[in-house]
Amino acid sequence: MINHDVVVIGGGLAGMRAAVEAAERGADVAIVSKMHPVRSHSGAAQGGINAALGNREEDTPQNHAFDTAKGSDYLGDQDAIEAMCEDAPRQIIWLEHRGCIFSRLPDGRIAQRPFGGAGAPRTCYSADVTGLVILHTLWEQLERFNVKVYEEYFCTALCVEDGVGTGVVAYNMRNGELELINAKATIFATGGAGRMYAKTTNGYASTADGQAIAFRAGIPMMDMEFVQFHPTSLKENGVLLSEAARGEGAYLLNSAGERFMFKYAPNKGELASRDVVSRAEWTEILEGRGIDGCVLLDLRHLGREKILERLPQIRELALDATGKDAIDSPIPILPGMHYTMGGIETDIWGATRVPGVYAAGEVASPSVHGANRLGGNSLLETIVFGARSAKHACDYIKNVGSVKPSERTLKQEQDRIANWMGKSSGTRAPQLRAAMNKVMSDNVFIFRNEEQLQSAVDQLLEIRKQFDENVYVMDKSKTFNTDLVNTMETDYLIDSAMCVANGALARKESRGAQARTDYPERDDEKWMIHTLAWREQGKNPRLDYSRKVTITKWQPTVRTY
Repeated sequence: MINHDVVVIGGGLAGMRAAVEAAERGADVAIVSKMHPVRSHSGAAQGGINAALGNREEDTPQNHAFDTAKGSDYLGDQDAIEAMCEDAPRQIIWLEHRGCIFSRLPDGRIAQRPFGGAGAPRTCYSADVTGLVILHTLWEQLERFNVKVYEEYFCTALCVEDGVGTGVVAYNMRNGELELINAKATIFATGGAGRMYAKTTNGYASTADGQAIAFRAGIPMMDMEFVQFHPTSLKENGVLLSEAARGEGAYLLNSAGERFMFKYAPNKGELASRDVVSRAEWTEILEGRGIDGCVLLDLRHLGREKILERLPQIRELALDATGKDAIDSPIPILPGMHYTMGGIETDIWGATRVPGVYAAGEVASPSVHGANRLGGNSLLETIVFGARSAKHACDYIKNVGSVKPSERTLKQEQDRIANWMGKSSGTRAPQLRAAMNKVMSDNVFIFRNEEQLQSAVDQLLEIRKQFDENVYVMDKSKTFNTDLVNTMETDYLIDSAMCVANGALARKESRGAQARTDYPERDDEKWMIHTLAWREQGKNPRLDYSRKVTITKWQPTVRTY
């Protein structure tokens, strides 16, 4: 059995920031990660991280908070939003003082570019590889504090004894054994759930692990129906082309060569919020003004020098996938599944309803994004809430003695895996994952309606039953059994997909990323509430609406750009 004060599940930006904060505070902290932390999907974040640094008098943390609340279509909890935006400048300075290399203005200040939905340029960046630069900075800090990293350990279950979190069970990929990791506090930072869709900007590791593990331990998922589709992903492979391109002035063009965004967002154009831009693109495509099912991202007018200086990765990604050089050719793009605004329900400190259990980053829902996330706020969320959850956890463990090892949970996980491994025939996980991907991509996309969503709910429940009754693992080996890992990931993805589809069906309004063609208007009278989804074994999740949206300063108004 492994023992630590604090265990962080996930080695991306939120997880590393939490671990460094806990280490700075003197806690015995460790990271459990299914891959090396520097390989985390956080490294794919390109465009930047938001903070009102005071470079412009008119930009303040309060302005940032207002833009975020408006961007959330007023479903974001404003106390959490204000906490994040107030802390943002401090966290940027914290990163800078630990060696994070940001792009600079000629006078030496940190450069900031415009991003969608923002009232001022406030997105700090490192060319178009911002996530990778921050990731490496935090890795250096882990090394500095000698934080223990259990690499290639796949967390499979949360341990809860007497209503209190006591650590996790993890599958050691190197020897095939399940191990009990005892901890006074557990912080989930496992990222998103993009692989529930057929095409996504997310890496292959974004498989809803933390969401579903918490869900199964009795912690509700919140607002899972709100799935962000990024306006600019490559048709060929779903890979993201950052909002940094539009922030630097790129155009979106239809088949007539028209900059169509000003029809949909007269003031902001290409820099409207992501849900607005994605719907506009998809409308152009559906109405016949697309090009081979796409629209075009045009950077040519920016010039070679600016593209090579500020957008080198975007050019390289497009060139590799399409053969087109952004310096002299428009790039075919379309909206792609990008981000889950919902996740594990937490408070403004990342704490869940189970004492000793926290969540930070995309896996969590402190409700700073509400129904739609602004670009540049995701990296900020990882850093702010990684630190906040660790602070709270370190204070919490001061009053906790030894915790009871959950041999019960270990036995349950051993039995679950033995059941799959003991079968010699049945249904394999990749078949069920492909079926789930098709259901989600066909029925729970940018535009939704009752018929499609009901079909999705029914089909996903059938997929859940098939998985529970028939799934088996063909590969019986111990070491690096990727067949078993894929089976566990698929199990978790199905849980998250069911939360998305059921929440979308029940929410009879359009708000942010939830665009119902049969309920096209936002309904503040009935739906200024959060969706909480609770797991029911073998059934659709139970939904409740007991949590109201927290409003501090800004009453809901019509959202225009």
